[in-house]
Amino acid sequence: MLPLLSSMDSIHKLLNIVLPLISLFSLFIFLPAILLFKISGSILRSVFSENVSGKVVLITGASSGIGEHLAYEYAKGGACLVLVARREKQLQDVACKARRLKSPDVIVESGDVSKVEDCKRFVDAALNHFGKLDHLVNNAGIGPVCMFEDATNVDDFAQIMNINFWGSVYCTHFAIPHLRKSKGKITVVASMAQWCPVPRASIYCASKGALVSFYETLRAEVGSDIGITIVAPGLIDSEITKSESKSKAKMDNFPVESTEGCTKAIFKSVCRGDRYLIEPAWVRMIHLWNLLCPEAVESFIRWVLITRLNNNSNPTHNSGQLKAD
Repeated sequence: MLPLLSSMDSIHKLLNIVLPLISLFSLFIFLPAILLFKISGSILRSVFSENVSGKVVLITGASSGIGEHLAYEYAKGGACLVLVARREKQLQDVACKARRLKSPDVIVESGDVSKVEDCKRFVDAALNHFGKLDHLVNNAGIGPVCMFEDATNVDDFAQIMNINFWGSVYCTHFAIPHLRKSKGKITVVASMAQWCPVPRASIYCASKGALVSFYETLRAEVGSDIGITIVAPGLIDSEITKSESKSKAKMDNFPVESTEGCTKAIFKSVCRGDRYLIEPAWVRMIHLWNLLCPEAVESFIRWVLITRLNNNSNPTHNSGQLKAD
């Protein structure tokens, strides 16, 4: 056994030297071809973008923000909608506007994505009413503003994961058989927080990171049967940025994109069949810098969101909900 382990160690040492050299050489040789392939693919996907007229789309977290405005984008494209959120009155208002925007049919299902039985009911409602499901948009989420060590109720951590992560997973589980039949699509609204450290949002960041890891793995499992678009928005003009909690987190230090602009980009990306979307585009530079020099990004964000704060006001002990659809 020991000689075998020693041999394996030698192989690992060899691979540690050889593979980086081979990878750098291959990248230098094939990078132009890779870029050409990606640009050509992007152009082709734009030309042959999906027509959603008559498609059945289930959207969670549809009572406000990104979910609400995605409903309007799909409605303008002629899609039939299943709108899901906890706040039924707001959902009914969104449904009325979606109908005015030429959606052929809209149904509303109020409920909680953190409950398995509700998620099954959402999918069943779509099938019972429309007979099929073409798109699933996982958007529902919450996010508290609180330094991790100052959290007063650790039970809140589980609730964040239940809504942000399990809520998407449950809906996806029940939708997958029907999305396979329709060669449908899944849209996952994650966040730039999945790879960018955001103080006072540690569990939120973790929940979004878990989402991305899950759907990247699921994409490998389902192959080309179901398209999966993972969206990483930056700071969007929604309930998050308008809430009292936002001012406590000093999120006004960052530029905010309009919800309409963000959802138009998401809708186009999904119809193109993109694998990923980072919106707005300039946020990709933060992602690039985080890959190349994570220490610099971490230091900058810490300076903006912690060091610059006035320590006389303590925002950490009141963990308001940034978003709850």
